[in-house]
Amino acid sequence: MNSLNHEIVWLSKGTPSTLTYKGKEYKSGIAKNQVSELNVTLNGIIGDDVENHEFHGGSERVICVYAYEHYGFWGQLYQHILPKAAFGENLTLKGMTESDVNIGDIYQIGEAIVQVSQGRFPCSTINKYTNIPTLLNKIIEHGYTGYFFRVLEEGTIYSNSSIKLLEKHPKGLSISTIHHTFFHDKENIRQIEAILSLDTLSKEWKNRLNKLHNSITKNSDKSLR
Repeated sequence: MNSLNHEIVWLSKGTPSTLTYKGKEYKSGIAKNQVSELNVTLNGIIGDDVENHEFHGGSERVICVYAYEHYGFWGQLYQHILPKAAFGENLTLKGMTESDVNIGDIYQIGEAIVQVSQGRFPCSTINKYTNIPTLLNKIIEHGYTGYFFRVLEEGTIYSNSSIKLLEKHPKGLSISTIHHTFFHDKENIRQIEAILSLDTLSKEWKNRLNKLHNSITKNSDKSLR
C-alpha cells in the first residue's frame, strides 16, 4: 500500500545539551539538529538520546513523530514561527496526524519497518524550550501531542524516503481517541477497556490506563455500598 499523501518534512536527532530558561539552566535532549538520514535500531537512533531515561526513550519509544500540519496551527495561535523539530521529534511528517494513525499500525519508512506504539505524554520541557508558557496546556487541550514508533526491523531512513502503510490495525483506535479518553473522557470505562485490549499498546500507556480503570472501579464500588 503506497501512501502518497505521507511525506517526510524533516529528519532530526541530537543528544542531551544544557539549555537556559528564564536564566536557569536545565539539561534535555529536546534540541535536535536536522540531518539527511537516521540510522534506526531496535533500541534507539544512532546519535540520538534523551536526558531522562525513566520517562523518555526505550524500545517502545524509539522514534518520536510530530505532524507538520500542527506547526501552522501553533504559528497562528501564538503569532510565532516555531523552530524546526520544536517538539523534539525525530520525524516531522505530513499526512500522519494523531487522528490518522492507530496504535499497532505498521509502516515501512525507508529501510526501517516501524509500528505505532503510543501517543506522547507531553511534559513542561516544551514550554521551556519554546518559551511559550501555555503551550503544554494547549497541547493537552487539542491533543496535538505527537506519538512514537517502536522498531520492528532496523534500517536507515533518508530525508527522501517513501512511507508505506504495510498494515492497518484492525481495532482502529487512533492516538487522538486514546488521548481524548485519558485526558477528557476519564469516566468512559468501555473505551478504556477497549484501549487496554490492544496488545500493541506500550506498557507505559497500559499502566496509565490500568490505574485510571482501577480508580473508576473503586469509586463505583464505593457508590454501591
